[in-house]
Amino acid sequence: NQMLDQIIDENWLRAKAVFGIFRASSNEDDIIVYDQDGNSRTLNFLRNQEEKKSGYPNLCLSDFVTNDKSTKNDYMGCFVSTTGIGIEHHIERFKEENDDYSSILLKVLADRLAEASTEYLHEIIRKEYWGYAKGEDLSKEELLREKYQGIRPAPGYPACPDHSEKEKLFEMLKAKEAIGVSLTESYAMYPAASVSGYVFAQKDAQYFNVGKIQQDQVEEYAVRKGQTIDTIKKLLPMNT
Repeated sequence: NQMLDQIIDENWLRAKAVFGIFRASSNEDDIIVYDQDGNSRTLNFLRNQEEKKSGYPNLCLSDFVTNDKSTKNDYMGCFVSTTGIGIEHHIERFKEENDDYSSILLKVLADRLAEASTEYLHEIIRKEYWGYAKGEDLSKEELLREKYQGIRPAPGYPACPDHSEKEKLFEMLKAKEAIGVSLTESYAMYPAASVSGYVFAQKDAQYFNVGKIQQDQVEEYAVRKGQTIDTIKKLLPMNT
């Protein structure tokens, strides 16, 4: 608590976020998003292929966006948030003081604050900016149990395991220019205490694990992304 109090009282860290709510339509396992000028960008996703009981679908995130391209009457959100602005100064200070414990603790607290700020961002998107859940009134416990409508999956996590899709998200939001968050060559976010992801509003939207995918989907995904099969396998080591 002492360091957390210092972070607050002495303004060690700053929280920043950028988000967008885009018109969107699905095309099989892709989602096409449109900016305010009508320009489009295709986001590529993967479908779970494990054998399931009858009545249990093999999900893909594109299932949660309408496929009616003619009206473009559905939406999805994208965001990048961070609480890592200013952290490097203090990390360097602790390094000079040979204070590894404080350095590690600050990084952990910054990560937790990033998750908390993202939770708040998601809430105001639902209730104010997008407004699909204006009447939402959940307790902290209900928020932690994700009792709200919709999901916010992140590239690199089970429902969308391809970290490289972050590039499109960052370009769409101009994240580096807007809030100072960038991607490394390995698609890690800098500063590290940052979160990026998508927002889906559909009532039936749910988290799932893509898991292992078969060779046919590897090949088809490579075609959709315009990359080689070897590159796809390197991007998805846990799924191929």
